[in-house]
Amino acid sequence: MKDSTPVIQVDHFSKNYSEFAAVPDLSFSVRAGEIIGLVGANGAGKTTTLRVITGILRPTAGTIRVGGHDIEKEPLAAKHQFAYIPDTIHPYDLLTVTEHLHFIALAYRIKDAEKKYDALLAELELADKRNEIASNLSRGMLQKLSLACAFLREPRVIILDEPLTGLDPRGIRNIKESIRRRAASGTAFLLSSHLLVLVEALCDQVLILHRGQKMAFGSLEEIRGLATLHAEASLEDVFFAVTERKTDSPSLAEAK
Repeated sequence: MKDSTPVIQVDHFSKNYSEFAAVPDLSFSVRAGEIIGLVGANGAGKTTTLRVITGILRPTAGTIRVGGHDIEKEPLAAKHQFAYIPDTIHPYDLLTVTEHLHFIALAYRIKDAEKKYDALLAELELADKRNEIASNLSRGMLQKLSLACAFLREPRVIILDEPLTGLDPRGIRNIKESIRRRAASGTAFLLSSHLLVLVEALCDQVLILHRGQKMAFGSLEEIRGLATLHAEASLEDVFFAVTERKTDSPSLAEAK
């Protein structure tokens, strides 16, 4: 369920740390129902970008809107539109899985939330862990718990930094299916991952960052064409072709 109205709109965003420009000038948008993959090497600016979009960091310049709300001028309204799962998860160690869901339901005033628990826990393979405290859970189980809390809210946007860390192959498949189902119902996803195979299989569009610069943004087919690669080129092939262009060459984003 995709429409032309952006649920995330990033306009000429930049973030500097002292004299260092981590992200010099970045613009892109995410529409309802889209799954956008953010890829780049370590230090490319991916996590900085996600943290500014979610209001954890302030931008040096530019405007970021989530659900039509400016993240700086209307932070509460903007943050109500999304759920964010960072790379490093910090659960409440002494709360059980079910108590985490209770906490989210109370914090966000979700009506009839308890009616959703069983289905969510079954979907994320947490049903037999419902009474387990978080400190006893594995990294993969904590990832599933974070997703359950995000899905419970039914936000317009879900932002994920390395969403499959610690998951086994069955868990990876289930999470991919969960993301696809929610995108089909209109939820937008912005996810950052080093797993290029995941991004290629799951995402509608790919945003490639290199040293803070937007090197390409579009469908894999579009980026293949701009990079003059063959139709069967993988995202890995595309990534290296785009990021290893000569520094004095225009980015594919500029060419587009």
